[in-house]
Amino acid sequence: MSAADASLRILVDRDVCCGAGNCVMTAPEVFDQDDDEGLVVLLRPEPGAEFADQVRTAVDLCPSGAIRLG
Repeated sequence: MSAADASLRILVDRDVCCGAGNCVMTAPEVFDQDDDEGLVVLLRPEPGAEFADQVRTAVDLCPSGAIRLG
């Protein structure tokens, strides 16, 4: 399997999340927000390569740095 075919590994830090929701708007198949605090919920910790561009954009757009690739 090539690196391009490998799935991503996403790490989120809910203690750092500010609830902006950019991740959900960018990659709704991968991220959600909880109903109580509006903090990030990771739906797919290792999404397929088809989500790579959206996930990388979500990481870049996260204002608090709560999302990163591992």
